[in-house]
Amino acid sequence: MFEVSGASVSQWVSPLADLPRELTDSERIDLIRALEDLKGAAAAAQAVVSVDFDDSQRAAQKERGWPAARLGEGVASQIGLARRESSNKASRLLGLAKILDREMPYTLEQMRTGRLSEWRATILARETACLSVEDRREVDRRLCGPGGTGLDLSDHALGNAARKLAADLDNAAVAARARKAEADRHVTLRPAPDTMTWFSALLSVKDGVAVFAALKAAADTVRAVGDPRSRGQVMADSLVERVAGTSVADPVRVNLDLVMTDRSFFGASEESAHVPGYGPVPADWAHDLLDDAMTAVQVWVRRLYTHPETGQLVGMDSRARHAPAGLADMVRRRDQDLCRTPWCGAPIRATDHVTEWQTSRETSETNSQGLCERCNLAKQAPGWSAYPSPATRDGTDRHTVITSTPTGHTYHSRAPAPLGHLDYNGRTTLGYELIA
Repeated sequence: MFEVSGASVSQWVSPLADLPRELTDSERIDLIRALEDLKGAAAAAQAVVSVDFDDSQRAAQKERGWPAARLGEGVASQIGLARRESSNKASRLLGLAKILDREMPYTLEQMRTGRLSEWRATILARETACLSVEDRREVDRRLCGPGGTGLDLSDHALGNAARKLAADLDNAAVAARARKAEADRHVTLRPAPDTMTWFSALLSVKDGVAVFAALKAAADTVRAVGDPRSRGQVMADSLVERVAGTSVADPVRVNLDLVMTDRSFFGASEESAHVPGYGPVPADWAHDLLDDAMTAVQVWVRRLYTHPETGQLVGMDSRARHAPAGLADMVRRRDQDLCRTPWCGAPIRATDHVTEWQTSRETSETNSQGLCERCNLAKQAPGWSAYPSPATRDGTDRHTVITSTPTGHTYHSRAPAPLGHLDYNGRTTLGYELIA
């Protein structure tokens, strides 16, 4: 019987890094399958341990007198740090773990044996979310129990099977969920590779199909008379024209922040620029954007100064408890719009005191970090603490925060390198922020 602990499981990782390469193809397929089974079993173990951790943390918080409404706060964040995931995703994974452990025993058992992945278990949990515990367990039994029909289905077919069973067992609940889902309609914008973005909308079936059909009809019409653009290009251009009310041939009108170094701005360097909310962009693309923007709108230039050795933005202090707009803007620029919690990556929503104001009485750039809403709340749970690193305090390194969780684990978060700064030789530059 193998001992199962953090230390023993860690010892299993090294042999996997030294897998033999001299195998037959049959052996390779067998190994791929075995490793896939191992991933499923590991996900099941993570789920069970996560549930036990949540129960233990809630009990400890209750013992400390923490309000009932806040029990469990910060638990998902600790799991996220351990799994190198954002706290938002960790919260979803913890929710899945609780469902598997308490309501879907057959699905959990199939994961334990390696026959079901964490993603496929997520599909089953998602499609049965509106059901009672009894009905959800029935779907679980039919698809993953003895003689179950779900294990050999594709992801799409598995979702359809769970959705059909849910509707058969409780049609009213499924219909109510569909009506409620319409209230969740929204539009999102996400960065895509090569200075592109994913623009998406969650719509009802009838609205989504109608929008797609209208764009497709527009594309078919212009392509029928010889338009050289592809159908996808015409549909994308038609979407912009109909929503923005302008033609794609019109001068570009932008309202965004573009951050460049002085060398890149004046054409002496090809260092990348930065668009808040998107990320790095090539210098040539930034110049093209500015050339277009200057034909349509006024451009403001604002200078940001950095430390000559570390590249850290020159700090500012405030006597106020809450960060004033100027300080909050500086922190957002320094942290490049993304939550400072390791592996989070959500947009900044709060300028947080690294060491709480009640203790430090300090509102400064050094004692501030940008956090998303979830991480900001998690940090206030009992047992969490944080402070700026000594190197940050004495100015010998970029802004670094050291955070300790209730279990005593410690994580370091270092601010991103400013534009024009290279870590390996400490080179920095004066940066210009261009707002067009």
